[in-house]
Amino acid sequence: MDTINLKVNGKNYSLRVGPETPLLYVLRNNLQLNGPKYGCGVERCGSCMVLIDGIAMPSCKRPCHSLADSSITTLEGISQGEQLDTIQEAFIKEQAAQCGYCLNGMIIASKALLQKNSNPTDEEIRIALQRVLCRCGSHNRIMRAIRRASLTVKASL
Repeated sequence: MDTINLKVNGKNYSLRVGPETPLLYVLRNNLQLNGPKYGCGVERCGSCMVLIDGIAMPSCKRPCHSLADSSITTLEGISQGEQLDTIQEAFIKEQAAQCGYCLNGMIIASKALLQKNSNPTDEEIRIALQRVLCRCGSHNRIMRAIRRASLTVKASL
């Protein structure tokens, strides 16, 4: 076991874990952050997605030791206290979830997209979401939610 320092949702943590322990396990088991989900375990489904230095990345295989100098944001960290993030509010208003298993990845990927492009085209939205698998067919509502959030983001610039 090594001591690994991680910055998660703006807080610094010093954790005793194996250096090869995947970030997802530390987030869920050590920090009790349950936004990221275990899905496929091979970085293909997007359920475990987090923001690493603002970029949407899977966390299920990424070893903790490689993230000591990174800023990690989970689903729980994108809101401001009780105030939901614009993308979270848009997903609720558009009822952009069915089973909800992909929801973490969809919101994280959408947040990353809107941080770098406040006015994405439908094609850009689809490209941003291509790493997140959704089996229940909420895609139309998810697209509407991202478009709704982009209007709010653009208005605040």
